[in-house]
Amino acid sequence: MHNTLIATWRMAQDGIIKAMDIDSLEDAVTHVVINVEDNPLFHSVGYGGLPNSKGEVELDAAFMDGDTLNYGAVAAVQHIKNPILVAKTLSRYQRNNVLTGHGAFEFAVQNGFEARDNRYPLSQLKWRNTLQDLPASEQLEAYDGHDTVCVLGCSPAGKVCAGVSTSGLFLKNSGRIGDSPVIGSGCFADSAIGAAAATGVGEDIMKGCLSWEAVRLMQEYSPQYACEKVVAEHTAKLMSRKGECGSISLIAINNKGEWGAATNKEEFSFVIGQPWKPVQVWLAHCRNNTVSVELASEEWLSNYLLRLNQGSGN
Repeated sequence: MHNTLIATWRMAQDGIIKAMDIDSLEDAVTHVVINVEDNPLFHSVGYGGLPNSKGEVELDAAFMDGDTLNYGAVAAVQHIKNPILVAKTLSRYQRNNVLTGHGAFEFAVQNGFEARDNRYPLSQLKWRNTLQDLPASEQLEAYDGHDTVCVLGCSPAGKVCAGVSTSGLFLKNSGRIGDSPVIGSGCFADSAIGAAAATGVGEDIMKGCLSWEAVRLMQEYSPQYACEKVVAEHTAKLMSRKGECGSISLIAINNKGEWGAATNKEEFSFVIGQPWKPVQVWLAHCRNNTVSVELASEEWLSNYLLRLNQGSGN
């Protein structure tokens, strides 16, 4: 079996390379997410995630099965090693399948999931250095260079599923919940159509339930067109209503394995894994309200590795 996978940000590349040999679609998707959750150099997910205003690392994660529409999520949970695995387990429950805070932690411990202090020296240092110039909460942006890890998969039989994980907005208020654990906003999967997931400023993403909208549009349009249409129209709506819109990027895959991506940012990286092809890093750009996608150049990839080795986490 050879699945097709698409994930947000260059940080997902290593996980997708390994996941291409995993037959189970659900396991392949969660493997990619776990690979990012466990790497402290990526300061927006799991271990090493950027802290909230109190210096605490609170995590959100969700998993959705496109065959059954089963959905599970955890939000604002601390001290869990791999929140995506807790979300995946919760997706098998028909009630009490979205848990927050201490209740999510208790469920995880009672079901044998590993606990971990997700604070990491580099991200704690960034938190301390930033406190003195703490901006107003309305000015906070998604972390430059990467944000939520979102992974979508499609099996040869046309099954789709989605998994997402994040530490959320840097310096957020304690208990803040973004789009990631909210069904239809952070991700949505329906094997009759396809799956989509969003990354960026959750407060703005949730105003349009963007992942659900992208899946709905894929009934008529290609994943690429659906992503571009959703991001462009939602960005324009927020700009007309309030004069501003946070960063928003969207990925999608239909049940044929065709994929798409769009952004309202200058640059957004994503990773594609397809059967019998090498795993590739792609870039989406938005310039003059026009989206374009292209393969990442060798120079771009080299600069990324250089920044990562310098500890920037970008």
